[in-house]
Amino acid sequence: MSHNGIEGTVALVTGAAQGIGRAVAVRLADAGATVAAVDRDPEGAADTADALRAAGHKAAAYVADVRDSAAVDALVDSVERDLGPIAHAVNVAGVLRTGPVTATGDADWAELFAVNATGVFHVSRAAARRMAGRGSGSIVTVGSNAAGVPRADLAAYGASKAAAAMFTKSLGLELARYGVRCNVVSPGSTDTPMQRGMWSGPDGAARVIAGDPGSFRTGIPLGRIADPADIADAVCFLASASARHITMHDLYVDGGATLRA
Repeated sequence: MSHNGIEGTVALVTGAAQGIGRAVAVRLADAGATVAAVDRDPEGAADTADALRAAGHKAAAYVADVRDSAAVDALVDSVERDLGPIAHAVNVAGVLRTGPVTATGDADWAELFAVNATGVFHVSRAAARRMAGRGSGSIVTVGSNAAGVPRADLAAYGASKAAAAMFTKSLGLELARYGVRCNVVSPGSTDTPMQRGMWSGPDGAARVIAGDPGSFRTGIPLGRIADPADIADAVCFLASASARHITMHDLYVDGGATLRA
């Protein structure tokens, strides 16, 4: 994949402390972007920014909770003041809660939507207001294949990710006239701390790859769990000029696990 159009720009990445968010920050930095590594974990954000700078890249750490509208507006102001106009905003910050609907509490439902959907709204809105005025920009939301295919014990999580995906695509329709593109990358099972937290033994990865007919879940046709870098490459492509005619798209990066239903 070519990553032209990224070198020399500023990219804001939420959830940058670990997992997919950190991989996205690394990939955009490798492509030449100055990265604003954002997370509500101060140490994690700082560690990502330090690692990028140690590798010779330009990066700065920012602490913000995407659930807080005012904090997000202040974040975007700070990034643009410190680093320059944001050309790429990537929504990766997310939380996971699992379990049957009948056992899902109000607090879990509220937290999933506060981070996974409302957080995307806050960050995207703040970035869009600035990008539209400049006539350029790219917003990418990292969603989930659970947003498009029903999953047992993931109803609330899938619903929150579906909301984020539809919001991002609708925003892309509104911003198209301004030359701002909005896309979604929907990973399947990816080797992150969040994914490993769902495993109950040393054969967790093997069981995910094999699938579980009892829970109506297919396996992964490509026979492997995704690496965070696989997701980061897709994000970087959609942010780049190579995807200049792509907007409102939802790119599944799941090894074929959903059979693209």
